[in-house]
Amino acid sequence: MLSPGSVIDRAFREADAAFDWFKHQLRSRREPGCYHIQPYRGFGTADSITVSGRVLEGDSVPAARQDDALFRNFWHSVRRLSSDEVPLATVRATRGQESVTVTADYEGFFSVELPQPEGARQEGLWHEVDLELIDPAPQTGPVTARGHSLIPASQARFGVISDIDDTVVQTDVANLLRMVRLVLLTNAHTRLPFEGVADFYHALHRGAGGPRVNPLFYVSSSPWNLYDLLTEVFDVHRVPSGPMLLKDYGIARDLLLSRGHVEHKLEAIARILTTYPGLPFILVGDSGQKDPEIYLETVRRHPGRISAIYVRDVRPDDRDRELHDITAQLAGLGVEMILSQDTLGAAEHAAARGFIDPEALLAVRGGRAADREAPGAFGSVVRGK
Repeated sequence: MLSPGSVIDRAFREADAAFDWFKHQLRSRREPGCYHIQPYRGFGTADSITVSGRVLEGDSVPAARQDDALFRNFWHSVRRLSSDEVPLATVRATRGQESVTVTADYEGFFSVELPQPEGARQEGLWHEVDLELIDPAPQTGPVTARGHSLIPASQARFGVISDIDDTVVQTDVANLLRMVRLVLLTNAHTRLPFEGVADFYHALHRGAGGPRVNPLFYVSSSPWNLYDLLTEVFDVHRVPSGPMLLKDYGIARDLLLSRGHVEHKLEAIARILTTYPGLPFILVGDSGQKDPEIYLETVRRHPGRISAIYVRDVRPDDRDRELHDITAQLAGLGVEMILSQDTLGAAEHAAARGFIDPEALLAVRGGRAADREAPGAFGSVVRGK
């Protein structure tokens, strides 16, 4: 028997889906549809790979330029956040000789699993999947996209699961006004990473010496609408690519009956750990949005799977007692949590533990210096100037 909360949650989900479908029907009656597929990087194993994405109306947001005006950034942000999804779209995914057809949900999301061809393991970390929109029938020619799925190499010593906001890129989620300014008024060139992050993550990706084989995964409560922006930020600022597990925002999910930040991240991390049961992981986050609490619970639920935890201390005065208590609890479970206000502190510990090559510290230090001098509108936008 469903609980009253479950019944209400289900009712709101169905209302949300009906609203999305109604909007789509009104738009489709006004003019022929122009669509695009936004693929999301997936991950898999030697047996199968998974690719997901979303079918949306209209053209995709164009790539940013470093000299884009604030109004242009604002308009592109509005387009992302007000995207028009295509409910129940049909997408065909093809890899080699294998094809699978899947129906998206009422918000345009789809996920498809494909078997791995024999010998595909030797193709590298990233595996391509061709996507094509079948229904609704495009009016202006085929609508296609190429998805990518990650399979960790057999030589991988560990994986990395990292938060994004205030861990990789500067967002200031603790200050709502500043966060809104950053989200709405910056672009991939002016949305800056923390100093030295790109070099530290490349060092983790490479490990203590050898090829770049340790996989990186990014788990965040940022909405899927910002996926293309975040991937562009990573590309522009040389942050290593990895699957991103973001959050779906809708009337039912988050505005009225929220499946919270903590639950989302715990489930996403568990999914990754379950997919790769033989691979240990390093967790990276910040102190501003419950990452230490989430990582402590992860260690409890998955004993023996976490090698170390690095937390950027973005609020050094507010949570001293809480963070000290969490650090002590983790130590009792055999896991070190390193608190540091900059990237170098984490990198030094990683080098001492043999996670990265000690020579990589030179690159991290150099990256910090270069990032300090990087051009961008971050400072002026944050200050509201």
